[in-house]
Amino acid sequence: MRDRFRSALFAVTTLLTALLTAAAVSAHHSVAGQFDTSKSLTLTGVISRVEWINPHIYLHMDVKDQRGDVTTWTLASLPTAMLRRAGLSRESIQGQPGELITVAANPARDETRNLAWITKMTYADGRAIFLTGQ
Repeated sequence: MRDRFRSALFAVTTLLTALLTAAAVSAHHSVAGQFDTSKSLTLTGVISRVEWINPHIYLHMDVKDQRGDVTTWTLASLPTAMLRRAGLSRESIQGQPGELITVAANPARDETRNLAWITKMTYADGRAIFLTGQ
């Protein structure tokens, strides 16, 4: 009887853990949950840093406004494995030092942060990378 109770308790605990983990993973990977895919913005600036990490790559882009003030944007992208399979690397994403890059992106739903999801990057030489994964 005791073994049956332990088995049942283990099964229930395992099921609850699986359900909670699935919910957390689903919420994390929802681009539309964090970013407003009905809005877009265009940023032109210099990539100052690339965080080539999982679960998503983050680019930090310094964007100058008309007065010359610089704002740093954090731009989220696809996972490292997807970009590697597409033949991209940290270096190919970053571009040349000081190179102006134009990014099309979806802004974060929380508009108080300088955060966006990249959909397209266009480099000074005209090369474009589409980073959609919505």
